[in-house]
Amino acid sequence: MTSEAMMAKQVIGGPVVINGRTLSLSRAVRAGDMVYLTGQVPMRDGAVMTDGSIEDQTRAVLDDIAATLALAGCALADVVKSMVWLTSRDDFPGFNAVYAEYFPHAPPARSAVVSDLLVDVKIEIEVIAYHPQTPTTSSGD
Repeated sequence: MTSEAMMAKQVIGGPVVINGRTLSLSRAVRAGDMVYLTGQVPMRDGAVMTDGSIEDQTRAVLDDIAATLALAGCALADVVKSMVWLTSRDDFPGFNAVYAEYFPHAPPARSAVVSDLLVDVKIEIEVIAYHPQTPTTSSGD
């Protein structure tokens, strides 16, 4: 594989469907050795998870992030940066405790802010991962 081919943008995962609507965004995109995930909100059976504690919603988001990273050949250990949006500062301790379970060693750099969200959930998380692609060689090159 040429370095040019390795740098090409690659969409990861299928279309993003929430509450029966297909959204105009990619679940994740690989560009070279970097993988960028769209902000993830808690989902259950294809619908936004508006109930549950901050701990439940955080687990749902991080499980979805892990599954999406796996589609790109990555793991949570490859995450180098996360951006977190909470709808209440009171939810930070509960979120932080669960987050520490998923990133127990060498956690990524992280930003966290309190903000309104576009859907009625308590949390949204976006991550960037670094995972070098292994160049393949073909015979005759």
